[in-house]
Amino acid sequence: MANTPLTVKLDGPGPVIEAVPLTREAFSQFGDVIENPRPDLHPSVASAPTASGVLPFDGISANQGSAIKYQHVSRQINLYSQAPSGVPGVSVMNMFICAARVRIPSSPSSPPSPESDAEAGPTTTTTAAAATFPVRVLERHPFTTQTFLPLTADSDKNYLVIVAPTLPPSADDQGLPVPVDLSSYPAGSDYPRPLPGRGLPDLNGLRAFVATGKQAVTYGAGTWHAPMVGLGETGTALDFLVVQFANGVAVEDCQEVYFSSSSKGEVERRGEERITVRLSSRSKPVVPPAAGSAGGGSRLTRL
Repeated sequence: MANTPLTVKLDGPGPVIEAVPLTREAFSQFGDVIENPRPDLHPSVASAPTASGVLPFDGISANQGSAIKYQHVSRQINLYSQAPSGVPGVSVMNMFICAARVRIPSSPSSPPSPESDAEAGPTTTTTAAAATFPVRVLERHPFTTQTFLPLTADSDKNYLVIVAPTLPPSADDQGLPVPVDLSSYPAGSDYPRPLPGRGLPDLNGLRAFVATGKQAVTYGAGTWHAPMVGLGETGTALDFLVVQFANGVAVEDCQEVYFSSSSKGEVERRGEERITVRLSSRSKPVVPPAAGSAGGGSRLTRL
């Protein structure tokens, strides 16, 4: 089956979504947030008796006491044994260099700066109070998780994560192959969320999150999400290592839905946006100080 993108026609203006800082709890329905769960702790404290059994993610002392090992911070899953083609999925690692497509205003008094870059993607607009990003397409990888790991430790680098829950199946998505359940995955009982099913994106539940360069994200298998959006000044980019499974069968590896408010042709169907993410200075995460930094330090008494 060819991977022909679906087009969803919107009746009237679509939703305007406020982007918020990314947190593990808020994102849990859609996937995992991978970050240092205790940036205030130096690895030297992990071997202390009071640390045993109380560190998150079953954390233990490692590397002769010079590291903390947090275990199973994200669950990878390969469900290609259920793919109709019968082609097995293999682990792949790719690099994405994502151009900045919109800038978060640093404060409500930031000057207006409309920006457009045909090479980078949709036109974005920045005003004194907020910036907006148009959502034209969502995609999913039905048989695999997908993890984006930014290749930077700079907490001032940011990217935009846009996700949506799944509607019940309908005639519109009848031809899309998806896994039935987790039974084909040996460690399926450890997978922390149910499979979303075959349906199209539920735009009423669309969410937008701003992540820092110290946060990675894993999209759950079958989770609808926008292609990765770099944030920052025009001409800058953010590098990602992307880890997933794939089998080379287009419709089993990636399924896309475009949004349209017109049916006058391919250009309008793919280019006319009505779903908007709004970013303001409140969207940017506040990063806690790391162990040993100003205002931080290792605080064993908190264990």
